[in-house]
Order: sequence, then C-alpha cells, then structure tokens
Amino acid sequence: MKLIIPHIHKTLGDAGFFAKISEKGKIDEIRVEVLEGLRQIEGILIGRRIFETPLVISRICGICPTSHILNACAALEKALGIKPSLQTDRLRRLITSAQIIQSHSAHIFFMSLADFFNIDGEAGLMRKFSKEAKNVLQLRKFALSIIELVGGRTVHPIAPVVGGFSKIPEKQNYKKILEGCKKARRSSLNLIKLFRDLEYPQLKRRTIFCSSFSKKEYSHHKGETIKIADKVFSPGDFFSNQVEEDLKTPPAKRVKFQGKTYMLGAIARIKNNKNTLDLEAKYLLKEFQKKNNLTEEEFFENNFYNTFCQTVEILHFLKEIEKDLSRLIKEKPEESRKEFEVSRGSGLSVLEAPRGTLLSYFEIDDHGRIADCSIITPTAQFLRNLEEDLKILVPDIVKLPKEKRIRRVKTLIRAYDPCISCAVH
Repeated sequence: MKLIIPHIHKTLGDAGFFAKISEKGKIDEIRVEVLEGLRQIEGILIGRRIFETPLVISRICGICPTSHILNACAALEKALGIKPSLQTDRLRRLITSAQIIQSHSAHIFFMSLADFFNIDGEAGLMRKFSKEAKNVLQLRKFALSIIELVGGRTVHPIAPVVGGFSKIPEKQNYKKILEGCKKARRSSLNLIKLFRDLEYPQLKRRTIFCSSFSKKEYSHHKGETIKIADKVFSPGDFFSNQVEEDLKTPPAKRVKFQGKTYMLGAIARIKNNKNTLDLEAKYLLKEFQKKNNLTEEEFFENNFYNTFCQTVEILHFLKEIEKDLSRLIKEKPEESRKEFEVSRGSGLSVLEAPRGTLLSYFEIDDHGRIADCSIITPTAQFLRNLEEDLKILVPDIVKLPKEKRIRRVKTLIRAYDPCISCAVH
C-alpha cells in the first residue's frame, strides 16, 4: 500500500509526502519530499562585503527574515570582536519576540486550526471563528508594528546592521507600542482558550528536544549555550562536533545529533526552558496537561502539541515585550551602532527563530569579504524527526478512510510548522 500526498498546502514552501506500507502495516519507506530547488544563498554570499551580508541573508525567508538578519549581524560581530551595546541588545530582544509572535499567530490560525474542523478555505475558518480571527489579526498587526518601528519595515528589515542599528526609534514610539500590550495579551488568552479545548490526535514517541538554553531567562534572542536531551553544549562545540549534516541529498540539509533525530521550536524551548517561562504561561500549560489527563512526560511525547505550545509562547513573549519596552523608555539612549575596523576572523551565532534554533557561521578575509559561511536552519534540523514521528503515526491510521489518513498526516506535518524555503537555502 502506498500513501502519497503530491503537495501539502498551508506550509511555507513546497513539500509532499510518500509512504510505502506492507500488508502487515510495516513501514517499508517513508519521507517528506522537499519539492523546491536548491537556492544556494550560502554560495551567493562568498565574496560579499560585510555590510551586504545580513541583507542578503534575510532573503532566505519572508516569514522570519528578522531572525536571519539579526543572527547574521551577531555572527559577524563575533568575527570582528564587536560587543554590542545594551541598547542594541534590548532592541534585538524586542524584535526577536515580535518575530516569533507574528509567525506563531499566522501558523496556529491560518495553517493549523482548519485541520481540527475539516475546513479547507480561510473564509469558512474566519466565519466559524470570527472573534479569534480578529484576535490573530490584531496580534500580527501589533507584532509587525514593532518590527517596522525597530527594523525599518515589516518584511526584510533594513535597520539592523553590524554593530547595532542604522537608526533607533524615538522614545515616544515605545510608549505607543506599550499601550497596545494589554489588548494584545487579551487576544493571546482568547487563542490559548481556543487551542486548549481542541481534541489533539494521539502520538506517543520519546523525542530529543533541542534549543538554546539559559538558567537566568527564557533563552531566545541569543544562545549562549545549547541544550539537547540532558546535555548542554557551547554553540561552537555543538556546531563543529555534534551536528551531522547530510549534504548528499539536496536540496535540503537533513541534520542529526550524534546519529539521532531531534525536535526544535516552541515545544522544545518550553521543554528545555520551562523553569524560566512566564508564570501565567506556565500555569496555562499545566492547566492544559491537567485538563487532558497528561503527565509532563506524556505531553512531551506528542509533537502535535507543538501548536498549543506556540499559543503559550505568544503570551510569554508579549510579557517579554512589555519588560523590554519599559526598560528602553527608562534608559538613556546610546549611539545607534558601534564603529569597527575590518579584520580577518570567524564567528558563530545562535538565535531562536520561530521554528527553532538557527545557527549562522561566517569567516571573513583580510579585505572584509565573506570567505566561508554555513547556515543551519530549524527545518533542516527537524525534518528527520518529523519522518520518525510519521513512522509511528502512519501504521496507526492505515485502516482509516483515505481522506482521513491524508488529513492526519497533513495535521502532523503542519504541527511542526516547517519552512521549506529556509531548508533549501
């Protein structure tokens, strides 16, 4: 028996699915098929000047360009020995939080929600959930206003540069954004309630989770260490010695950790950083587990719950935005960016993009041009883990009608929130 889905819509980029199952229900072959061509942005960057590099990198993705440009700036700063100012750090935290909120909001409502109600069109979805649709649109507008204010525009921001920002906002603009936080939090709570009450498909599989990690805060805008399973690595050790990239099966890298697959994104960040999660967000997570009679272990064995974790993260990052705006209002403005001299060097930076841990590495030559680079995106890291989950899911659904089998597979793939465009960079 074969189960083929030529195209999976409501994902970022073009992907399909293929499975071959024996009569006894054994999986003979299973794969998520990446249907986009190799874009070779890493190759395009070779020979580029430093100031061009972050702008080119942001073109990897139209949904999370902020993550790519910020991580590129941070990696180049490490290569050049630049220590960004506290103000730069605050602003990067701010728009990283906003980036995650706008991406999560679009995904949970417009890409995942319909799977629970057998609704295909957005119009039908918005009629059924008109109140929640307004909540989502309000949240995205709020998050994008922050990205536009700090980054210069909503898509492919131009203000982040090596050393800081080309321009910083006026303080009165921070105050205007801060005024909208309370309304945004109410919207997020309505979405948590909606996704709390959904009936999630069952899946049970022990998973290795990976994310940036800190004992002091819910790590997102810069990764000082990386936690995977119960091990904690420096970014350099994880990148150079632990990550195994499969470059023989283009167009997408398919990454493993010491021969094992692993999961990233909202569910992984919450698993690894739950002690520093906002208290209200933590309470709502526990409430969900209690409502569904789940132990913490059982919750993290089902990656369908990644979607609910995204709703929890929206609330958490709204609280982070409030904190950072309040600090920026109180603190004295600094120079927008630090001056620097070009020199040979190499740098690696880690940042939590909406879909998980993003690693960016650059080598700079004596002339200030890119000599080598490597970018490992979240989707490239979790593609193999998605296939392992599908190996558990598919045998359990072979007796369902074909339409339901296909929908269940699509639901799991969309729960991962893959970005195929990033994976084929």
